[in-house]
Amino acid sequence: MIQHPEDTVRVAIADGVAEIRFNRPGVLNALDLDTAFRFQAAVEAVTADPTVRVIVLAAEGRAFIAGGDLAYFRDTADRPAAADLLIDAIHAPLLRLAQDPRPVLASLKGPVAGGGLGVALSADLAIAADDVRFAVAYLAVAASPDCSTSWNLVHVLGLRKAMELALLGDSVNGEEALRLGLVNRLVSRERLEEETRALALRLAAQSAPAMGRTKALLRDAVTRPLPQQLDAEKRAFAEGAATADFSEALDAFFTKRKPQFAVG
Repeated sequence: MIQHPEDTVRVAIADGVAEIRFNRPGVLNALDLDTAFRFQAAVEAVTADPTVRVIVLAAEGRAFIAGGDLAYFRDTADRPAAADLLIDAIHAPLLRLAQDPRPVLASLKGPVAGGGLGVALSADLAIAADDVRFAVAYLAVAASPDCSTSWNLVHVLGLRKAMELALLGDSVNGEEALRLGLVNRLVSRERLEEETRALALRLAAQSAPAMGRTKALLRDAVTRPLPQQLDAEKRAFAEGAATADFSEALDAFFTKRKPQFAVG
């Protein structure tokens, strides 16, 4: 993928880790139509790459994503049509990431608001710097949530807390976000890049098919009744038992060594 310094979304792939990095630091990585389309293209590219085992969502500058770019709406005559276009362009890659078997890790810092909160919550795991601040923020501009924010807030926090954050507009700092389960790890701002990389490499060392089956089971468990979930667990375990990775893991366990899983 050919990239230039002015690209609003950049992709780097190394050691089985694909990093998708938002790159509009001057406007706190606010989401406009160009960024949405580039994000969609980046997600399509990394999910089509068989060497990728983990996907990281990160950003340049002092913020992750501070929300949608309000100038995009200010400068258009047909705001409903503009909303349809922008939201479709963002929703497509978010759905693709949720359905992709690879784990998605969000690396968060500074303001994470509006659509940026939706993008962050769409990841499977999140690590954050201690300067992170979350806010739903839509009511501040007389809007309602998009980018899967409403779905993920309810499933992560429960209905009552989701209502509180969405309707009252209070912000959440890093320590509170960790307590609520909005993030999995909280680190110093100086160590965010290093700790994100270490966590991504730890994930990349696991069996990719096993991670994919686990991710699918956990995401489907939110809406699937227990009897069907038990059947799905049995099918997934049986599928895994037939793989070379399972044989390698068993051999490694009994010979007291670390397993070496296949790549791709």
